[in-house]
Amino acid sequence: MESGKRGFLTLLPLLLSFLFYFDFSKKLPSSDCSLLPHNHYWIASKHIVTPNGTISGAVEIKQGGIISIVAEENWHVNPWFTTVVNYGEAVVMPGFIDVHAHLDDPGRTEWEGFPSGTKAAAAGGVTTLIDMPLNSAPSTVSEEALKLKVQAAEGRVYVDVGFWGGLVPENAENATSLERLLDAGVLGLKSFMVPSGINDFPMTTSAHIKEALPTLARYKRPLLVHAEVLLDHDGKLEPEDGVDNARSYSTYLKTRPASMEEAAINQLITLTKETRAGGSAEGAHLHIVHLSDARTSLNLIKEAKRRGDSITVETCPHYLAFAAEDIPDGDTRFKCAPPIRDAANKEKLWDALLGGDIDMLSSDHSPAEPEMKLLDEGNFLKAWGGISSLQFVLPATWTYGRKYGITFEQLASWWSEKPAKLAGLNTKGAIAIGNQADIVVWEPDLEFDLDNDYPVHVKHPSISAYMGSRLAGKVLATFVRGNLVYKEGNHASLACALPILHR
Repeated sequence: MESGKRGFLTLLPLLLSFLFYFDFSKKLPSSDCSLLPHNHYWIASKHIVTPNGTISGAVEIKQGGIISIVAEENWHVNPWFTTVVNYGEAVVMPGFIDVHAHLDDPGRTEWEGFPSGTKAAAAGGVTTLIDMPLNSAPSTVSEEALKLKVQAAEGRVYVDVGFWGGLVPENAENATSLERLLDAGVLGLKSFMVPSGINDFPMTTSAHIKEALPTLARYKRPLLVHAEVLLDHDGKLEPEDGVDNARSYSTYLKTRPASMEEAAINQLITLTKETRAGGSAEGAHLHIVHLSDARTSLNLIKEAKRRGDSITVETCPHYLAFAAEDIPDGDTRFKCAPPIRDAANKEKLWDALLGGDIDMLSSDHSPAEPEMKLLDEGNFLKAWGGISSLQFVLPATWTYGRKYGITFEQLASWWSEKPAKLAGLNTKGAIAIGNQADIVVWEPDLEFDLDNDYPVHVKHPSISAYMGSRLAGKVLATFVRGNLVYKEGNHASLACALPILHR
């Protein structure tokens, strides 16, 4: 008996040590929200992209947040008592934030929808989407419409989703209506300076935008603008019947010349001077979406920035990947507005992006039912416009950017850090202590073919201009608020990400 007691007393310090060092909170019962049933763990890699550069080391995650980042030489953990997910040579970087996506929910879920769209986002390393206010029904132009959006998203999103509100003539001229929409939690507003194609989302003029800027200044939220204006007095966007072949992309290109972008941006920069210190709209910010003209339009934006105007600009991977000369006749998958321009323009876009004159990237994921693209008819003038791209923006940016020598840090800036700043997401956009654990893990050298065997999660893969491509940069895992929501082709059982409202 005495020997048994002595043996127990000998083991007691070891047992107490185990109790002291073992974190019982790190393992939870299997959760349908995550493919990793832990709320305290480490992610290790030779390539972790942080605001201070790429390091070899580990990131500690607890209860959905990042609590420490340690370089390899300073990292000492006991694998017996600590959960470590080691990704070896794979890249670990902040999850992408896509500030320009159309998920069409509620009202047009046959086009896309929150479940399919956010599954695609997760599979592509996008951890946060900001949903555009049009293509859903109703468009998000009122407090009531935003409530419908939020209700549709709750329990149905695999990545976090925020919402832009719509600036239309009705609320531009009614400060109370605009304030109610902003008070309800939209992250900012979006307007069209050209007909949008959606009946309940009419275009705004520069006069409407000027009217709304002081309100946006008070709320310190951005206005995103589709910057094209009609040049024809009759308002038509189509060439005269019989003059051109509607199956030729060059015909469509003539209907939306670069001068449409230039004219719109010229109007906008007469307003952005009021966003400077002491201006009537100080605190407001204008953001030009999906710029395709890298010539005069871009120069106007650069000049406005030099003057101190509060203005930023984005472009999209499809403008960086494709050139008008290469688009086959009748392939309406490539129709979008503004259009994909010539190869020389594409090179200038790359120069502007690499030089910092273009601030960030977005997908402008704009899906529709396949029959709306008129793929059999191939009529560029009648087909619905929009590039379906959400799941492919990471590999597309990397694949087409490699020849320009793009870096992991640049990807993080274009797709995470600057989009987070635009949308006011202060705890997203970087692998940094105190931020939410929104992380993508991917293999830069792993190539894959986008064919019929590749798992694509958007609702209508056939309409994507990227199908048939060979891309590099395969997503291995996606974490949203610490939950492993996607891993090597599989999603978490439940959609547990959250709607984001400005509070």
